[in-house]
Amino acid sequence: MAKSDSFFIRSSVTVSGVTYAQTEIDLGSFVNLGVTKSTLLRIHNVQAQYMDRSDHSSMIFYDGGIPGGILQWQLTTQTQDNLVLANNKSYICGGAYRQASTVDNLVQTADETSNANPVEWKNGYLVGVDSIFLAADSSATWDTADVDISVILECTLETATQASSTALALSQQ
Repeated sequence: MAKSDSFFIRSSVTVSGVTYAQTEIDLGSFVNLGVTKSTLLRIHNVQAQYMDRSDHSSMIFYDGGIPGGILQWQLTTQTQDNLVLANNKSYICGGAYRQASTVDNLVQTADETSNANPVEWKNGYLVGVDSIFLAADSSATWDTADVDISVILECTLETATQASSTALALSQQ
C-alpha cells in the first residue's frame, strides 16, 4: 500500500486543578501489525487548542499569585502516570500554555509553546502501537476552573517496509 491521503484524528483531555489526566486514543482501526503485512500510522502535524470547559468563549486565566500557572500536555505511545521528559522513548510531542500572574496589576499575555515542535518533523512521526495517550497536567487551579486541551493529528497510513520497521524500532518502545 502506498501512503494514503492525510486524515485527521481528534482527541481531548480535561485538566481539573493540579490532577494529572490522561485519555487513550484508539488506533486499532488504523495500525495493523501482522506477520506478513503491517500498516503503520505516520503523524505529520499536531495542533493543540486550550478552552475553558464551562464557557468556550471565555479566556483562560490565572489570578492566583506569582509566578503564574502553566498547563502542559503530552502525546505518548505508552500510558503514563505523570508528564515525562522528551528523552522518554514513548514521548511523541507536547506543549504548554503559560499565564503570568495578574496580581497587583501585573498583566501579561498568555504564551503557548510546543516543547517538541512537531511542525518541524521532516517525514512525520511513525507509530506502530494500537493506542496512544493524550495527557495533561497543571501547576495550579485556574480561575476559569477546568480546562479542555484538544489536539488534531494529521496522519497518513503506510505499509511497513524493512526501513520503516527499523526506524520504528529505533525511535519507540
